[in-house]
Parts: sequence; structure tokens; C-alpha cells
Amino acid sequence: MTRHIIRKEFSDLVRDGRFRWCSLLVGALLLVSLGHGWVQARQAQQERAAAQATARDHWESQGEKNPHSAAHYGVYVFKPRLALSFVDEGVDPYTGTSVWLEAHRQNDFLLRPAQDATAAQRIGALTAAQVLQHLVPLLIILLTFGALAGERENGTLRQLLATGVGRRELAWGKALGISGALALLLVPAAAVGAAALVVGSPGPAASPFARGTVLAVVYLGYFGAFLALSLAVSAWARSGRTALVVLLAVWVVNGLVAPRVAVDLSKWLHPTPSAFEFARTVEREMATGVEDILPPDRAASTERLLREYGVESVDELPVNDVGVYLQESEEFGNRIFDRNYGALWDAFERQGAVHEALAVIAPLLAVRTLSMALAGTDVEQHRHFATAAEEYRRDVMRRMNGDMAANSPSGDFSYTAGRELWEATPPLSYAAPTLGWVLGNRALSLLVLGGWLVGTILAAAARVRRAEVG
Repeated sequence: MTRHIIRKEFSDLVRDGRFRWCSLLVGALLLVSLGHGWVQARQAQQERAAAQATARDHWESQGEKNPHSAAHYGVYVFKPRLALSFVDEGVDPYTGTSVWLEAHRQNDFLLRPAQDATAAQRIGALTAAQVLQHLVPLLIILLTFGALAGERENGTLRQLLATGVGRRELAWGKALGISGALALLLVPAAAVGAAALVVGSPGPAASPFARGTVLAVVYLGYFGAFLALSLAVSAWARSGRTALVVLLAVWVVNGLVAPRVAVDLSKWLHPTPSAFEFARTVEREMATGVEDILPPDRAASTERLLREYGVESVDELPVNDVGVYLQESEEFGNRIFDRNYGALWDAFERQGAVHEALAVIAPLLAVRTLSMALAGTDVEQHRHFATAAEEYRRDVMRRMNGDMAANSPSGDFSYTAGRELWEATPPLSYAAPTLGWVLGNRALSLLVLGGWLVGTILAAAARVRRAEVG
């Protein structure tokens, strides 16, 4: 009997012109956004590789100069886009993709597309993730709101139950029939996404197929929760119109109201300074120090070296005291940067935790967080790369100041190094986070989404058992 219900529900939907047109529209948007995102991600990765090669060539061919001058000359590094970034671009348009590494400064990232975009362009940016998070749930609502309420309104629910069909069988048949119709839309899109990874992923590996599999499971859980919720409301409502109004209200809250509330509430609970205030604070602390972080004293540094090497004058030192002092200045600056940037990153992550917690009232918040995480475009993975870039900057500065301290005559700043030193400084080698690291950071979102799925299934089962037949 369940198979007959599934077959009938599936056939009725496929024959319905409204389903065909809605599916065609949503499917076209999904496939176009996947293709456009993949082309953009691949092009961006190619441009990144070319820019990184150019930056490396500039570093190696900068000519002879003092190593500390080379540290000020600096080098650009570029954030890679991971394989699934074509599905969800996340925060990348707002955080930037390149950073200039130089002595004494930890610079902000550059090349933020959102800065150059108009408000209309930012609102109109369409990605596959947005289609999956907003339009597919709306399609589920349109397919499901009358599944039981419509049968009751038409007087056929009593007849179905009188033939011996159980309420559970009827609900499962309806759910699986609707799922089969949705599969006609989602399976081709999933095949296109998988083909994009096979043909050539636009970024580093970082377990693309494992991430893609988990991402598919996340979205299936999200759709399952909406399907179960829609069935529960359809079983509760007295008419299809009532069910539709209630479900559309849920959709508006989930997709439009809750994200805005989450942003405002997280900023209110965990405020962050403006870019100007942050830069001014760092500049002030770099000039005067703070608490137990004090700037190095040139005379004290020289005195310490004289005692350490047991000599009477700077000329007798086996190292260049200027190079040593410059590295001490770097270490002081690093502590200031760690203090300020660490607090800023922690505030961003606390804001993200508010978004995850609010997912208990809107599953989209959990799905959006998981989608960005698996695509490698969330704040945590941007911080992961920014930390790696900063560690690389500090390593380059240590190499430059160390070479000057070891090879330059004491007290002399006229020493120059050449291409051998520049080539001996390796380029940044970045390893993207593992899938386990990503899921560990998103445990709360996984738990909340799982709770939504289980909760809506239980609610649907309860409502179907108590559904009125007329």
C-alpha cells in the first residue's frame, strides 16, 4: 500500500505543471550558480597562482640590499580557494584574499570584492548555497503544504483511511513521493557538483570528496527537516490555505528574519572595534607598549650583548648589535599584534557562536555555518590561513635580521645581501585544515541540525497520529 501511495504522489507531482515550472526555475538557478561559481573559483585560483609566482619573482630579483631593507620590501601572499568554494563563497568577499608581509607590521588582507560592490550587487550575488538554503525549502513547502490538509479539505482523507491505509503509511508514502520528485531536481545538481570536482577542483585538495559527501548529508538533513515540518503543519492545519500561510511565515523567519537578528544580537553581545579604532590602538601600543609588554631599549640591548659575549665595546662583538635590536623590536611588535589580533579573532568567533546557538530557532543558521565550513570559506579557516601567513612573515623577518646580525660588521648598516639569501628563504607552504578539524569546530551546528531533523520527524509523527479526518 505504501508503494502505491508513493507512486501516486510522485506521479501527481510530476504531472503538475506548477511543479514542473517551479522545479525548472529552481533547477536552472542551481545549475547556473554552480557553473558560474566553479568558473569564478577556478579563474580566481589561476590568478592567485600567477600573482604568487610574480610576487616570488619580485622577491628573488630585488637585487642587492641590506637584509632589513629587504624585510621592509616585503612579499605578498595569497589565500588559496579550496575545492568546494564554488558552492559557497562564505566570508571571502569580505575578508580579502591577499596580504602584504613586511617588517614591524601585521597588515590587513586586501582585495575584498564586497568593498567595490554596490548594495544591489551584494544582495544580488547568487550562489548554489543560497539556492539550496532558501529556494529549495520554499519549493518543499509549496509541494507539501496540501499533502494532508488538502486531502482533509477535499474529503478524501476519511476515504483513504477507511480503505485500511494506516496514518503512518499514508504519511511515509506522501513524504517519499515528494522526496522522489525533489530528487529529479537535486540529483542532477549533485552530479554536476561531483563532476566539477572530478574535472578539476579549483583549489587545494583538503579532502574535497569527503567534504562534499558531508556537505550533501548536511543539506539532505536540512531538506528532511523542512519536509517533516511541512507534513506536521499540513496534518495540523484545518485547510491547505492555513498550512501554506503558517509554513510561509516559518520560511520568512528562517531565511530572512533570523539571520538579521543573529547579526545584530552577536554584534551587540560581542562588539568589535572599527577598523580605524583598531589601527589607532595598535599604533599607540606599538609606540608606548602596554602592561608588561614594553618596547626594547637600544642601549639596554647593547649592554646585554656586551655582557653576554664578555667584551668591552661594540666593535668587539661577534654579532651586529643593530640586527639583534631589530629582531627584538620585531618580537615586541609580535606580542602587541598577538594581543590585539587575538582579541579581535576571539570576538569574531564568539559572534559565530551566537549564530550557532540561535540555530535552535532557525535551522538555516546551522546549515549556513556548516556549508561555509565545509567549503573552506568561514571565519575560522580564514583565521587559520591568516595565522599561517603571519607565522611565515615572522620567519622571514627572523631570517633577514639573523643574516644581518651574523654577517654584518658590528654597528654597521651598510652590509648587503644578494639573490642567494632571497632564494634561500622558502615561499609560504600552506596546508588547509582537515575535515576532522572543521567538524570539530562546528559540533554545535551539527548537533542543532540533527536536533531539528529528529524533532520535526517526531512532531510530524505525533501530528499525523492525531490528525482529524474531517
